[in-house]
Amino acid sequence: MSSSDIFIGETIGTAILILLGGGVCAAVTLKASKARNAGWLAITFGWGFAVLTAVYTSAPLSGAHLNPAVTLALAIKDDDWSNVPVYWAGQLLGAALGAALVWVAYYGQFHAHLTDKEIVGGPGAQATAAKAVEAQEQGAGPVLGVFSTGPEIRVAWQNLATEIVGTVVLVLAVLTQGLNDKGNGLGTLGALITSLVVVSIGLSLGGPTGYAINPARDLGPRIVHALLPLPNKGGSDWGYAWIPVVGPLIGGAIAAGIYNVAFA
Repeated sequence: MSSSDIFIGETIGTAILILLGGGVCAAVTLKASKARNAGWLAITFGWGFAVLTAVYTSAPLSGAHLNPAVTLALAIKDDDWSNVPVYWAGQLLGAALGAALVWVAYYGQFHAHLTDKEIVGGPGAQATAAKAVEAQEQGAGPVLGVFSTGPEIRVAWQNLATEIVGTVVLVLAVLTQGLNDKGNGLGTLGALITSLVVVSIGLSLGGPTGYAINPARDLGPRIVHALLPLPNKGGSDWGYAWIPVVGPLIGGAIAAGIYNVAFA
């Protein structure tokens, strides 16, 4: 795989991942969406299908890492760091592009949601949702969850540990099923397995933090949230932003270590 193929593949694949994953979050969250209040099951399966689609699309070009933690783990496993910056650059750019496309697809719904007085408060508002008030007090705007993750209870060490553990499970599953025989991407069964693992992590471990388990998935859309001209969007919660970046990277490194000790 050439550097250009890797960069293009990771950009396209991660953009699809965030477009469909962030899209299901928008569908469940925003007013005037037909899927509003569909719940956590819709989100977890939506993200699983997003992984499946992204992997199928990008695997022939880049091997479909789509996650800096996966790239780090493979570099540790194979002791080959030559393409890590290219993978990471494509993943971050793709995540940002995917988040911007979510905004385009739900433009009217974002406007309706963020100008609703029951959501954002203001003169004439009868009530502001308690959860929205709590989130804004903690630095997160009322639609940040469409773009990035956040904890239900802020305990830094627990939030970090949850992201580490979830990422270890994901990356171990990727490493142990391996790449296909040609080494240029996940096989079709591997893509399905990975997507189901993501669903499983979401259902079992996603409740405390929203299961970023992917630094690019969280950081790229958070940057887009900070830049987009959304009315009443509130803060981007940069005080928490390090956890879904550092936690998955630590988890990826631990998973690679476990693989090298137990499976290599």
